[in-house]
Amino acid sequence: MYIFQKSFQDSSLPDIWKSATVIPLFKKGSKLDPGNYRPVSLTCISCKIMESIIRDHIAGQLNNSACLSASQHGFTKGRSCATNLLTAFELWTKWIDEGFGVDIVYLDYRKAFDSVDHVKLIEKLFNTNIDWKLIKWISAFLQDRKMRVQVKLSFSDWVAVLSGVPQGSVLGPLLFLIFINDLPLWIRNSMILMFADDTKISRKVSKVEDSFLLQQDLDCLMEWSKYWRLDFNIDKCKIMRIQQCCHDEFKLNGNKLQEVTKEKDLGIIVTKDLKPSVQC
Repeated sequence: MYIFQKSFQDSSLPDIWKSATVIPLFKKGSKLDPGNYRPVSLTCISCKIMESIIRDHIAGQLNNSACLSASQHGFTKGRSCATNLLTAFELWTKWIDEGFGVDIVYLDYRKAFDSVDHVKLIEKLFNTNIDWKLIKWISAFLQDRKMRVQVKLSFSDWVAVLSGVPQGSVLGPLLFLIFINDLPLWIRNSMILMFADDTKISRKVSKVEDSFLLQQDLDCLMEWSKYWRLDFNIDKCKIMRIQQCCHDEFKLNGNKLQEVTKEKDLGIIVTKDLKPSVQC
């Protein structure tokens, strides 16, 4: 406990607390393709214990002031993939029962957790009600981090980690939620739901003008992306149309979105008729 108190008072951390060993775990496909491995980051246990204390304190402050967006269902108390999906399906079926069509845009970020700009993150922390002493410790926690890769008994050289919330850390997911917490404020015409970085926006459609309003929201999201330096992986962003036959193109940064008839949403296969047969 003395070490934790000293670290907090001085806003400094031992080097070993900011070092990570990454182990690649094979998923599927060719073993020669690095993209078929999931990186698992191993970090210091002592630091994780202190991170847990810091995380619980920050989460309490955010919950007491209702700072976290109601659109966020990831890593938040009382919310889950199930609440995200139930909220979405309830609204989509309501719109369909009222005679509307539905446009759904599934968004994908390019290496979301690894791309968070540290300077921008600290800026966002100062915009919350988090104590400045905590922010100072978090700033030290993010600076001068390093990592190496382990394959069997061999290790790579250490390399500096210059961006992103620390993978394998306890505090990382909460820091990411804070970073994207203002994203729903940029949406004016549509519903947005998030589970950490999994984001979808949807809008009921009854006339051509409704599609224009959804496109306006996509343009606003691109402005947010450029300002906060968190890029969308546009090739993996998709549009699904439910019970409507408009053929307007939707674009992100001038690139046409791929239209799909089914999409995996938080582990559940969603189809354009909202029937569960494909999932079953």
